[in-house]
Amino acid sequence: MVVIEVKVIPDSDKNELAKEDSKVKIRVKASAEKGKANQAVIKLLSKYYNISKSSIKIIKGKRKRNKLIKIDLKDTK
Repeated sequence: MVVIEVKVIPDSDKNELAKEDSKVKIRVKASAEKGKANQAVIKLLSKYYNISKSSIKIIKGKRKRNKLIKIDLKDTK
């Protein structure tokens, strides 16, 4: 299990993941309404780590740009 700090930037031109210092910056095309951006973040992380979406949980900051995300790396696809 890994916990990462993430800064999410919704309404971006493309979906991408970049590491900056101790945080991960994630840009998503989805807007920040009705959890669409959070779903896009989970989908992007699941592809990046090659794990199922159910292995990723937002544990802090569901309605904010800065989030803490728990990833269970044992549950690979």
